Amino acid sequence: MDSDDEFMSAVSSDEDIALDDSDNEDLSGAEDFDFDDDEPPDLGILKDVGHKKKAAYEVKYTVYRPEDIQKQQDDLVNEVNMILDIRPEEAAILLRYFRWNKERLIEDYMDKPRQVLEAAGLTQKSGKPPRLEVIPGFVCDICCEDEEGLESYALKCGHRYCVNCYRHYLAQKIREEGEAARIQCPSDDCNLIIDSISLDLLVTSELTERYHTLLNRTYVEDKESLKWCPAPDCPNAVECGVKKKDLDRIVPTVACACGHRFCFGCILNDHQPAPCGLVKKWLKKCADDSETANWISANTKECPKCNSTIEKNGGCNHMTCRKCKHEFCWMCMGLWSEHGTSWYNCNRFEEKSGTEARDAQAKSRVSLERYLHYYNRYANHEQSARLDKDIYVKTEKKMVELQKKSGMSWIEVQYLNEASQALQTCRQTLKWTYAFAFYLARTNLTTIFEDNQKDLEMAVEALSEMFEKPVADLAESKLKVDIMDKTAYCTKRRLILLEDTAENLATGKWTFNTELSAPAVSSGSSSRQ
Repeated sequence: MDSDDEFMSAVSSDEDIALDDSDNEDLSGAEDFDFDDDEPPDLGILKDVGHKKKAAYEVKYTVYRPEDIQKQQDDLVNEVNMILDIRPEEAAILLRYFRWNKERLIEDYMDKPRQVLEAAGLTQKSGKPPRLEVIPGFVCDICCEDEEGLESYALKCGHRYCVNCYRHYLAQKIREEGEAARIQCPSDDCNLIIDSISLDLLVTSELTERYHTLLNRTYVEDKESLKWCPAPDCPNAVECGVKKKDLDRIVPTVACACGHRFCFGCILNDHQPAPCGLVKKWLKKCADDSETANWISANTKECPKCNSTIEKNGGCNHMTCRKCKHEFCWMCMGLWSEHGTSWYNCNRFEEKSGTEARDAQAKSRVSLERYLHYYNRYANHEQSARLDKDIYVKTEKKMVELQKKSGMSWIEVQYLNEASQALQTCRQTLKWTYAFAFYLARTNLTTIFEDNQKDLEMAVEALSEMFEKPVADLAESKLKVDIMDKTAYCTKRRLILLEDTAENLATGKWTFNTELSAPAVSSGSSSRQ
C-alpha cells in the first residue's frame, strides 16, 4: 500500500498545482491556526496575501529548500550574536537549547545569564578559541598514548584528549547516534557542548556532510510549524501554521516543490477529506485483528457452560461441546434436553436468553457487513488506482503514438496527461471518502455527502472508461472533447466534495460515531538520520 500511496500522493490535478504554486510566495509569516475550543475556526485566516478567500480545504504553507533553512538559522544566529555580544557558535548552541525561540532566549539570558549558559552547555570563561596543539609530555586519558608530536584538543573546560580519540568519539556520535547539535565533551563529568568551530576542526572529511545535514535537521525538528517532506531523498521542508490541537477541524494538505502531496498534521500521504484521527483509526482497524474478532463473533458462538468457542460445521442445531460435552441448541443457546426430539426446529426462540444471543449475533453481523461495505469500496478504489497507475506510466507512450497517428502536436495531446492526473487525484480522494463515511453518524448532511461522493464516483468511472479507449479512437475529435469535458467535470466535482466536507468539518457540523483523537505519530516517522 505504501508504494502506491506514495505514487498517488505525488500526482495532483493541474488546478491543485496552480493553487499550491500561488500559495508558496511570501507566506513565511502565515499566522498559526488557533481555534477557540467553543468557536468554529475563522476561515478568514485562510486568505492569501492578496486577501482572496481560499477554499475551505486549503491551508497556507511555504516550501523551503536547504539553503533557505540555512539562511534562517544564520539570520537568527546573527541577531542573537549582535544583541547578546557573544560568539556566533555560542549563539547557535543557545538557540538550539531554546529550540530556536529567540525571544525566550534573550529574555532568560538578560535575567540570569550564568544559569542560562550552564544549562545550555556553555561556560563564561573567556579567551581565545581552542585550537589543535602539540603539548610536550601530554598523555591522552583515553588511549594513554604519549608519543612525540601527538596532536591534542581541549575545550574551555580544559579536558584534553588526543585528536584520534576525539575523532573516534565524534564519529560514534555522528555516524551511529545521529547526533551533531549537542555533542558534549568526552569527559564523563562534563556537560560542555562542543561548538561548531571545534567540530569543523575535528570532524573527518567523510563525516562533514552528514554532520552539517544533522545540524540542519535540528532546526526543522525543533519547530512545530516546520516539517520535512517525507518523500524519499527530498531535502525540502514545509512550513504550515496548523497546530496539532486543530487537526479535528481541518485536514492540512500541502504539496512540496518535489510534487509530493502529504498531510502536514500526520505526515501521511494526502488523505482528504478524512481528518487525521479518523485516518489513524481506519488504518489500525484495517491492519489489526479487530475484524478477525468480528468474523469469529459473527460465525461462532461460545458454549453456555465452559465458554469454549464453537464453529457450526453442519446443518444440525443440536450442538455438543467437545470440551465439556454440554449439549445445547445453536439457535437459542438453551439446553437441548428441553427441545424434545426436534433437531431442526427450535421452539425456544422467544426465550430471553435466546433473544439476547440472537441480538448479539445479529449486531455482530450488521457491524461486520457495514465495515465490509466501506472497506470493499475503499480497497476497490485503491486497486483501481493501481490499474490507473499502470495507465499513467504508459500515458506518455500513448501520447507519442497519438501524435504520429493524428498529426497533433505535443501540446494538443496533453489532455491525456491531464486526464490521467485527474484520475489519480480523484481515486485518492474517493478512497478516503469511504473511510470518512464509515465513521459518520447518519444525518441530513450525510445524505448530501453521499450524493457528492456518488457524483464524483460516476464521473471518475466514465472518464476511466474513455481513457482506456484504443489510440485510434482517441484520435477522434469528439472523444477528445468528451475526455477534456469529463476531466474538468471530475476536477470540479472533487473540489465541490472537498469544499463541502472541509467547511462542515471546520464549523463542527459533522457528527461522528467515534472520537476524532488518535494515537500520536511516532517521532521516528519524520526522522532522517
